[in-house]
Amino acid sequence: MDRRTFAQCMAAAALSAAAPSSQAVDGSPAATNQAAPFPLSVMLWTVFTKMPFEERLAKVAEAGYSNVELVGEYRNWSAADFARANAARKRLGIQFDATAGLRHGIADPSTSDAFLAELKQAMTPMETLDCPAMIVLTGNSVPGLSREAQHQCSIETLRRAAAMVEGRTISGQPVRLLLECIDPEENPHYFLPSAAEAIEIVRAVNHPQVQFLYDLFHEQIGEGNLIEKLEKHIDVIGLIHVADVPGRHEPGTGEINYANIYRTLARLKYQHVVAMEFRPTGDEVEGLRAAKEMAQRA
Repeated sequence: MDRRTFAQCMAAAALSAAAPSSQAVDGSPAATNQAAPFPLSVMLWTVFTKMPFEERLAKVAEAGYSNVELVGEYRNWSAADFARANAARKRLGIQFDATAGLRHGIADPSTSDAFLAELKQAMTPMETLDCPAMIVLTGNSVPGLSREAQHQCSIETLRRAAAMVEGRTISGQPVRLLLECIDPEENPHYFLPSAAEAIEIVRAVNHPQVQFLYDLFHEQIGEGNLIEKLEKHIDVIGLIHVADVPGRHEPGTGEINYANIYRTLARLKYQHVVAMEFRPTGDEVEGLRAAKEMAQRA
């Protein structure tokens, strides 16, 4: 190779390196057009709170999401309200993947029957909205009752709830009960601040329709060590909630390395929903869109 040919080769190599790559993972359009290997959702209570329900769904769709999670917004709806909500979600291509909002918890023996009755009633709006999963809470610690007793009550109540939904499907998907813990800063009275104990309860119930809701925001505040829990317990994790610490804002604003979290989920072949449950620091549509793109890039 003479000097002229060598110079031409070097120039061609430089141009090639400067050109955008279709395989880039640094935020290029080619990278962000790739779909995440797990469904992404939005927990609706965090965004567009001053808008009518149907407009909120439209904003979520504008941000690029096709899944939404609820917190019992339908509690006082009329039949016409349900019809409008269903028409809007179908028009926008949105599915309701989970809901919360039960008033009773599972750790208090005096309210176990009330919890089960409320869960039974909740099946009707869940079926109406094609929403197959219910988020379950323990409720606060019961004064005068030992932790051991409340732990065991949580197991027994969830076993009874599992028997109630066993084999039941909504929109072709098994009805699932998703147990969530809450960090002690948000609620110092909540019985279950620990993911480790929540996972113990879920494993003791030992039912495929009872799983753990891994809220990374709560667990980072409570105990940390997020990725190791993913690696050890991915088999019982049925939903993941996303927000950064501190402030419950979008990924990238705080101390959690969400790129590593997402890569770990992909490596572990996680198939359930990852839901954005953060309060955007700026424009809500742009904040949700950026969070989705981060997951896609990772």
